[in-house]
Amino acid sequence: MKLTFLYQPVKDLDAAVAFYRDVLKFDESWREGETTAAFTLPGTEIELMLDVPPGDGPEWAAGGFYAVDNVDKFVAEHPEIDWVGDAFDMPGGRSAAFRDPAGNCVHLFDQSAPVT
Repeated sequence: MKLTFLYQPVKDLDAAVAFYRDVLKFDESWREGETTAAFTLPGTEIELMLDVPPGDGPEWAAGGFYAVDNVDKFVAEHPEIDWVGDAFDMPGGRSAAFRDPAGNCVHLFDQSAPVT
């Protein structure tokens, strides 16, 4: 697992982008449609991902987004983990979320989708 993003759910992407860009002076690194934007965090390879989540379940809570080779394999190999929601397709691959023993949300993703 490699920490890649800090995931921050937001209600208003435009307002959140304006705050991180204009007030904190972070550089926007990419966008995915009208619901997701990412910013480079100075001095690190980790990015801040802002997202208007499609739901309000525990799988959409703020937390780290960790890259794994294969989300479905990781889920299958760890039945003891408190998984929240179902694994789902995302741009470029798959994602899943679980809670750690303290109830914090941990997100996983892979880049398993075929390149087109």
